Amino acid sequence: MSRRRRDESAAAVVDFVLVMVVLVPLVLGIIQIGLVLHVRNTLTAAASDGARYGASLDQSPEDGAQRARDLIDQAIAGGYAEDVTAEDTEVDGLAGVEVRVHAEVPALGLFGPAVSLDVEGHAVDEVLP
Repeated sequence: MSRRRRDESAAAVVDFVLVMVVLVPLVLGIIQIGLVLHVRNTLTAAASDGARYGASLDQSPEDGAQRARDLIDQAIAGGYAEDVTAEDTEVDGLAGVEVRVHAEVPALGLFGPAVSLDVEGHAVDEVLP
């Protein structure tokens, strides 16, 4: 009977390794997806806020782009704020501002292939009553 116990204890180690081979990449993948979604949501919020700022009465679209760059730099990293553009546009038939952000986010760890994110924010220009 003691011989049988030794054989079963070795099986527990093998079971643990087999489960970890599946479980660790799954958990790391979920974490990485969460990080990519966090970056995308941060870029979207910064683009929208930059567009609202650029549509203010005393601001220009370039001021909105700079505002988006500053917000991205504060929230995540300045590397994601390198490709931010702003321009006058039309929003539902009204004059407005559009801020676009393009960024490459590593999808598989720090050195893996990158996911290209393009987000934009729109706002209608303020006018005096």
